[in-house]
Amino acid sequence: MFANRKILALFPLYVFSLPALAQPVLEEIVVTADYRLNVVDDIPASITVIDAETMSRKNAQHLEDILLNTPNVNFASGGSRARFIQIRGIGERGQFSEPLNSSVGMLIDGVDFSGIGNAAMLYDVEQVEVMLGPQGTRYGSNALAGLINLQTRAPTTQFKAGLQLQGANADEQGIAGYVSGPATDDLFYRLSVQKLKSDGFSQNTFLNRPTNQRDETTLRAKFRWLMTSTETLDFTTALIDLDNGYDGFSLDNIRNTLSDEPGFDRQDSKLASLNFSSKRFDKFSLEVIGGYAHSDIAYGYDEDWVFSGFHPFEYSSTDRYFRDRETVSGEIRLLSSESGALLGGRTSWVAGIYSLHQDVDLDRNYTFLDDIYSSRFIIDRLAFYAETNTTLSDNLSLDVGLRSERFSAEFMGSNDLLFSPDENLLGGKISLNYQLSDSGLLYLSASRGYKSGGFNTDGSLDADLREFDSETLWNYEAGLKKSFLDNRLNLRLAVFYMDRTDVQISSSTVRMRNDGSSEFIDFIGNAAAGTNRGAELEGQWLASDFVTLYGSLGLLDSRYENFVNSSGDNLDGREQAHAPGYQFTLGTRVELNSALSLDINMQGRDRFYFSDSHAEQSNSYVLFNTSVRYTRDKLSLNLWARNLADKDYFVRGFYFGNDPRDNYTAKGYTQLGEPARYGVTLNLDFN
Repeated sequence: MFANRKILALFPLYVFSLPALAQPVLEEIVVTADYRLNVVDDIPASITVIDAETMSRKNAQHLEDILLNTPNVNFASGGSRARFIQIRGIGERGQFSEPLNSSVGMLIDGVDFSGIGNAAMLYDVEQVEVMLGPQGTRYGSNALAGLINLQTRAPTTQFKAGLQLQGANADEQGIAGYVSGPATDDLFYRLSVQKLKSDGFSQNTFLNRPTNQRDETTLRAKFRWLMTSTETLDFTTALIDLDNGYDGFSLDNIRNTLSDEPGFDRQDSKLASLNFSSKRFDKFSLEVIGGYAHSDIAYGYDEDWVFSGFHPFEYSSTDRYFRDRETVSGEIRLLSSESGALLGGRTSWVAGIYSLHQDVDLDRNYTFLDDIYSSRFIIDRLAFYAETNTTLSDNLSLDVGLRSERFSAEFMGSNDLLFSPDENLLGGKISLNYQLSDSGLLYLSASRGYKSGGFNTDGSLDADLREFDSETLWNYEAGLKKSFLDNRLNLRLAVFYMDRTDVQISSSTVRMRNDGSSEFIDFIGNAAAGTNRGAELEGQWLASDFVTLYGSLGLLDSRYENFVNSSGDNLDGREQAHAPGYQFTLGTRVELNSALSLDINMQGRDRFYFSDSHAEQSNSYVLFNTSVRYTRDKLSLNLWARNLADKDYFVRGFYFGNDPRDNYTAKGYTQLGEPARYGVTLNLDFN
């Protein structure tokens, strides 16, 4: 591959003859996850869009690298990458056995990857859209808390190609490239590939080698066929191959591990999506959307975290999960044209039908099981939805949406557990929108989200802990999106109150084995109720021709009501897990001239509880990041650093006994986030 010092040596060769600075402007951001393509400031909802420029400056390779840019969004790792995401304090934090119904939806080019966020690699991604709050009309039961949409770059009408080389500490090396352009007069393509390798951030001192390594490959192909003057077909296919190690915990809560059988976190995903669009009809346009994904997922760890012979009272155990997950989805959508609007042309509308089928096979190989445990989990979702936008006056409009979903599932396990739940679920929204005369939007909205019920299959749970009910959520929100100072200052503000009923809570219990060691069982139950309220603020200010200030702030107050956890602890009024009270980003970008720029920012997060089954908490922290970019003609060179102060912070936490040196006394164990990262990325673009 190449060494970091070779790329660094290129930098002084290009820093000369710097041209004059161009006048900066605030560009409009178009959201693709909504039913129609809309500018983000025209959508009456809290939405954060992270563009390719931001991802590039941070050298973000995975979704976890940019989530701090989004207010009120957190994540849980428990693997080589962030596997699960929480929005406004709501979302899963782990999955050890089926089933899993996600609270936060994730789409990659329109294909459902909810619950397996490992696949969210960012090379050649145009933007990441984070829709905060329930998407009861847009996406249904997999988006109780929100939806994350990764949109990769589209084919170009002119030939373009690019090469990227990068190097960083932890012996990280990467190479990537793309080529895009016309194949014929009406067929366009884009092909991209990335290979990324790293030793990771911990060292196994027993085996004397890195065991948290990363080896990640992404290949994508996109095609756009202009079939006729009114019809377009977009097709995407991709391969995401992650062959990573997982050895993230130690008995002393440090980066040096002692496992003799270190774990792994592998995922081989293949996806395909198509979007057929037709405008040949007078009253409406037609969209037909299809998605397919197949993922082989292997996840395992050394449960005792040490080697044989570490202590006379030790136990030795590994836990391995092998999943085969297949997802097929289809959607038919009608969108009114100008001539098809109702009520005298004042009401535009969208109507559609959505179907999803998911099949998950699991084999679990666990030391303390007599045989390999196998299960099959099948989900079918069928939904009908409609949404209207009615103009009430020159400045006032009303949005109304409704979604009805039939959810059914079937579970079969080798321990003779059988479940086949089905239920009807209802979601929707209503929003009153006021368009300010001097450019801006005020809105008031109420939306209802839902999440299907389910069942627990892991371990030796009691019968009353096996099943749990569906959860519903009402979200009340007020927002302002407005530009000031001749469009040099842009602000987005949302305040919200979320009322949750039959809250689904990820909890855990510990059972003692005959040999004195502990069986840790993760399961889901219901609390009586909960409330999540807070605010989200984002802003960008062109303070001068060469200085831009930007920032975001999330405030969150989340509480349980009438909830007693599995240990008998009364958590009435306690904060919900993975729900920090504040989160912020504050930074400045200085354009020294049109070629050289500097970005400095700080990002912080409040402390939060790791789980609802114990009282262990993360620490609050602030991270400092910077980048220096030089751009000239076809070359861009970015020197970047994240977590400059090498601050320790945590991305997962547990509480149980696992140390034979203290007779397995229960205490807190944490997985550390990435330490100080620094490197250089070289991009060459040709067009």
